[in-house]
Amino acid sequence: MYSKEIEAIFKSKNIAIGDSISLALGDGNFTGTIMPRPDIGDAAILVLKQSNGYNIGLRIGKGAKIEKLSIPNKAHASQRHAPIFGRVLPKISMIYTGGTIGSKVDYVTGGVYSLTRPEELITDVPELAEIAEFKISNPFSILSEDMTYKEWQMIAKHAAEELNSGSRGIVITHGTDTMHFTASSLSFMLSGLNAPVVLTGAQRSSDRGSSDAFTNLICSFHAAAKSNIAEVGICMHSTSSDTYCDFIRGTKARKMHTSRRDAFRPVNNLPIARITPSGGTEYLSSHREISKENKRKVVANTKFENRIALIKAYPNSDPAVIDYYTGKGCKGIIIEGTGLGHVPTSPSDLALSWISHVKRANDSGIVVGVTSQTLYGRVSENVYRNLRILNEAGAVHCEDMLPETAYVKLGWLLANSKKEEVKALLKTDITGEITQRTETDWFM
Repeated sequence: MYSKEIEAIFKSKNIAIGDSISLALGDGNFTGTIMPRPDIGDAAILVLKQSNGYNIGLRIGKGAKIEKLSIPNKAHASQRHAPIFGRVLPKISMIYTGGTIGSKVDYVTGGVYSLTRPEELITDVPELAEIAEFKISNPFSILSEDMTYKEWQMIAKHAAEELNSGSRGIVITHGTDTMHFTASSLSFMLSGLNAPVVLTGAQRSSDRGSSDAFTNLICSFHAAAKSNIAEVGICMHSTSSDTYCDFIRGTKARKMHTSRRDAFRPVNNLPIARITPSGGTEYLSSHREISKENKRKVVANTKFENRIALIKAYPNSDPAVIDYYTGKGCKGIIIEGTGLGHVPTSPSDLALSWISHVKRANDSGIVVGVTSQTLYGRVSENVYRNLRILNEAGAVHCEDMLPETAYVKLGWLLANSKKEEVKALLKTDITGEITQRTETDWFM
């Protein structure tokens, strides 16, 4: 509660938390929405959320004049969103899984916390009801750093059910830290896909003035409801402004910045499309299109071998890490090599050479794939002698795949393919993860 003096003013003016007020103090006039008082701090400081999204704390003393305004609040946590039916709008499904897009500031700790209901987010974006007729489901709510393959499986099964029940497209809200892992997994798990499956999130919580949540959601709804894309992708800010979002193929997307609103970039690939908040769509690269002839149901092939590892080669690195995973019963390893896919091969201290360890892993039946830490470009076993030595030890160079995509693909292949086929399939394009010609427009 606020101080007795502030509570007395509230009572006399019939004002409650969440109401909009005007406040006249000696040093200026302010308007905003009354926020709950933090559990810590001075009880005489009134917290207002201003129209720009930022909060301000004001000391209420003698001479303060407070008046209740008739401006309706557009977002109370208790409000529930009711989709508008009876209109000719595309039908889509939104799967809410948590993340920053579903978070708000915790005024006690200064950090953010997850919302308990997706409706708390949707009430802030009334534009969505003008784009599509939609329903919301919430199979779980989790921050993406806590995601596992089990959540990927749940999302894939749920998305398939929604599409097979008549949804024209899917929007999945997700934390950004590991969104590209989930996008890759869904790209492999959803077989027979003939609709857009759009993952989106936010770099900044939905109650911040600089939040990217609303633009990302609006563009994602346009992509799910209107685009001709029959693929899994990530739809997020293309620039730091709210001008448009990029729809990036799920197996070619990567988070490239900790906090910028335009953190996601396509790697070795152009975005599939550029989408504006008004619904304008510009297709930028070839993609699988929705086919009226495709009447097959979407199948969720969710089997996944989780006994796999993603490791990095670097100067002075101990190759015994490969032996560690071998001893743990690991079935596959993806190495982030240097440059074109190198590992330490003939160092002055031969104990640091990775070659014998890779060979032992391969001989024991472990599939070893190699990608590049550079991300952009293509790995090859043929350019340098050391590359050929690594290849002869049994390693598979994974073309222009991202390390995260190769990791997910290997786990999916090991669970869904015959063991003798996995190595060949790792180098075979299945869902756009490998391009015949690497696109080099890679600058941030």
